[in-house]
Amino acid sequence: MTRQENRNAIRIHLKKLEEKKGRPLTAACITFGCQMNARDSEKLRGMLSEAGFQITEEEDADLVLYNTCTVRENANLKVYGRLGYMHSLKKKDPDKIIGLCGCMMQEPSVIETLRREYPFVNMIFGTHNLHRLPFLLEKVLECPEEQFISVLPDTDEIVEDLPKIRKYPFKSGVNIMFGCNNFCSYCIVPYVRGREKSRKPEDILAEIRQLAQDGVKEIMLLGQNVNSYGKTLDMPVTFAALLEQVVKTDGIERIRFMTSHPKDLSDELIRVMADNPKICRHLHLPLQSGSTAVLDKMNRRYTKEQYLELVSRIRAAIPDISLTTDIIVGFPGETEADFQETLDVVRRVRYDSAFTFIYSKRTGTPAASMDDQVPEDVVHDRFDRLLSLVQQIGREETSRFEGQIRTVLVENVNPQDPGLVSGRLESNTVVHFPGNASLIGSIIPVRLAECRGFYYMGDVV
Repeated sequence: MTRQENRNAIRIHLKKLEEKKGRPLTAACITFGCQMNARDSEKLRGMLSEAGFQITEEEDADLVLYNTCTVRENANLKVYGRLGYMHSLKKKDPDKIIGLCGCMMQEPSVIETLRREYPFVNMIFGTHNLHRLPFLLEKVLECPEEQFISVLPDTDEIVEDLPKIRKYPFKSGVNIMFGCNNFCSYCIVPYVRGREKSRKPEDILAEIRQLAQDGVKEIMLLGQNVNSYGKTLDMPVTFAALLEQVVKTDGIERIRFMTSHPKDLSDELIRVMADNPKICRHLHLPLQSGSTAVLDKMNRRYTKEQYLELVSRIRAAIPDISLTTDIIVGFPGETEADFQETLDVVRRVRYDSAFTFIYSKRTGTPAASMDDQVPEDVVHDRFDRLLSLVQQIGREETSRFEGQIRTVLVENVNPQDPGLVSGRLESNTVVHFPGNASLIGSIIPVRLAECRGFYYMGDVV
């Protein structure tokens, strides 16, 4: 069946339901997880809109689709919690359609739980076949009493030209690759996202040109490890070479990317960043641990010294760059001495901010079966000490722009004060200043009058 035939079949079913309810049908796609998931959700919303639904953010919609994350156990628990609420809504409205997709669905144990305990969920699909949503939806509409499951273990297929509904008209994520080959010992992502697959440069550039024509000013290039981009192409291309093409796109004024693995961040990439002012002076460079011994157990493939030397090269080439990071506390076998090594790196690098996490055991990863799991009270004590240091240094680093005039991409009217608008610096720091909705989507110069910890109050110049 073609996409058009599928669309026609869905609309016949939807028309009957609309007549029954006396109103148009709504659909909501609720996102858990990372920027990759958020970008997937834009595609899911696009397909639902193309099928005939009105898109909403409310969970009382006629169709609710949860795009799930499974990096940490807590993410799974959140989804199960929402399903309990959905069950109560479905009892009141048996026509309600409930769907689950994303990384969590790639775990066989999750699928068995959903089969056994959540039979009211209508459709379940994974990360590798989200483009099949309309065809799965047609089956659900034809047989609403059944549960349809379609999860692929992996795929080499990359489907282009899917419809999208973006959250912001002025900025957008752009997938450049999918999957991960790194197999960090604590991480479930390679098992649920599959092996690395890079999009063709011409497809990426065509999408970016279209975004520019649509009025997008800032893009974020997305991949589990963008530094590995291009290795799976028939004609390999480096990420730095791709960036050099992206910066030539007229209309695109800011370029971001994530995530960047320290093990293969090249001098070529540092040079391209330094030479091109369109590339934001912000780099997210996950550390995970400052201890070489722990990094080895994590299978991160760099040492503390190599990480610090990389940071030195980056700062030498781009002195005003803002660095952010991820840090895990309580990895199996982590000693107090290991933890002190992490604190040492934080003091020496001086991150603008850091995402700090308590180690979460993920079934199916090598770290889950490691000996020497760190006692919970010890982990929480270390986490508190790390957070205190990160916040202290972060406030100091963030305040370094106070009094300067910097450009801000305005994102929204401040929800707490409608007399203010809010936006972001190149460094990704939030700025609030007087303005109205007419400024949204503009990049304007703002004097950073006062730093208040991790954000600024400013005035338009």
